[in-house]
Amino acid sequence: MTAHIDPDRQAWDLFKALPKDQPIQMLNLVRVKPLADYPQDHPDHGRGLTGLEAYRAYGATTAPIFARLGGRQIWAGKPQVMVTGPREEAWDLAFIAEYPSSEAFIAMVRDPDYREFVKHRTAAVADSRLLRLSPMEPGAGFGE
Repeated sequence: MTAHIDPDRQAWDLFKALPKDQPIQMLNLVRVKPLADYPQDHPDHGRGLTGLEAYRAYGATTAPIFARLGGRQIWAGKPQVMVTGPREEAWDLAFIAEYPSSEAFIAMVRDPDYREFVKHRTAAVADSRLLRLSPMEPGAGFGE
């Protein structure tokens, strides 16, 4: 099984080709490592932090940048069991982040402070999925 930590070039190009001036939502599914794997030159290297602790450090340090750019978390849930789908795709964290535009998301990932703080995420994550969504009002039935 291939782990996915960061977007590949093709996915990033597709993301940037979509409309940039409308709200987007990002579905995040995250599996964390039992122990965070920081590079030797990082201050948290060798501290024995769990993947969850490192991911929470990522969230805490990037929250001001996320908020400054108009982002907000609109849904979070604790995954319990994969009812339909491969069991090896069990997730530790699931949430939806909303941004006022894809330009705001791009500004976040290009922010110099974010680029430093994202090292917590890289140390924490064993596998992840990030799906860009276009917000819509739900209908009365599934799929509407």
